[in-house]
Amino acid sequence: MADEPDKSDKTEEPTQKKLDDALKKGDVVKSQEVSTWFVIAGGTLVLMMFSGTMNASLTTTMRGLIANSHQISVDGNALPRLFQKLGIEMLAAVALPFLLLMLAALAGNMIQHKMVWSYESLKPKLSKISPLAGLKRLFSKQAIANFVKGIVKLVLIGSVMTVLMWPERSRFESFVQTDPMAIMSLTLSLAMKMMIAVIAILAIVAAADYLFQYRQWHEKQKMSMRELKEEFKQSEGDPTIKGKLKQMRQMRARRRMIVAVPKATVIITNPTHYAVALQYERGMEAPICLAKGMDLMALKIREIAGAHDIPIVENPPLARTLHATVEIDQAIPPEHYKAVAEVIGYVMKLRRSLRR
Repeated sequence: MADEPDKSDKTEEPTQKKLDDALKKGDVVKSQEVSTWFVIAGGTLVLMMFSGTMNASLTTTMRGLIANSHQISVDGNALPRLFQKLGIEMLAAVALPFLLLMLAALAGNMIQHKMVWSYESLKPKLSKISPLAGLKRLFSKQAIANFVKGIVKLVLIGSVMTVLMWPERSRFESFVQTDPMAIMSLTLSLAMKMMIAVIAILAIVAAADYLFQYRQWHEKQKMSMRELKEEFKQSEGDPTIKGKLKQMRQMRARRRMIVAVPKATVIITNPTHYAVALQYERGMEAPICLAKGMDLMALKIREIAGAHDIPIVENPPLARTLHATVEIDQAIPPEHYKAVAEVIGYVMKLRRSLRR
């Protein structure tokens, strides 16, 4: 029990890797109310668009069957052929509406998350048959939310149905004296009115439930500091991650060098391929390398030096050697003291002569 993660420790936002792993396992945000709304809305649309067509098709079939019932042969293979013909005609009448209902059910899931193929939920788990785990689920926050949601739906839909049907109570009393075809038309009209009201109510319930489910899912995906450190350690071995980290370090180093160049005493160049920015002030044991670079970076260093009136000295052998042996923010090696001292001495003399 001591090894189980404490939810109070999970205070950090989930990383993209954690979210991707959850998606692979099929752990996604899913509100059953959203799926239900799409199915009911699709059913209502089917009823509005195809009720007349389906009614006419099935009525024609049944009328023909009843009118010619005395001529229908039921001997041998005639009866199976009859049932086959009736089945095909009925399927033809409901095929398109049924397809639309399937698409509505699929859209109810697709709008919440992208298509996921995962067998994780099919794996056997002891928690699924554990009485203790089942008892915890029974009194979990999700179960309480489902109970409250069911009560709210029952009250809202019941209230709206009462408001809609109460003014129609006198019509119901006259149904016993009304033509059956007129009853069908009136029933369809009332059904459509009720379905539209139900769709409007369930749209609000579905939106609220989705927000609740998303909040629950997001809280579950949060990570503790220990999990973040472990994931970072695992990611460190990934060549892609290491490459990105290296690239980020190089970018930061370039930015630091560009900021440091204006402090340089002299720029030693090759003259175009290499550039090394050195800083020397009285009291320093040795000059320090502030920036160095090749090609485009060397050109950038020279541009900044020109903008800040920093002397640029062409010394190809020294520039190549310093670029290869000196790191940023480090003093030059002792073996290069003499060559660099000559360059800095030349720069100092040049500055004194310009001041006169």
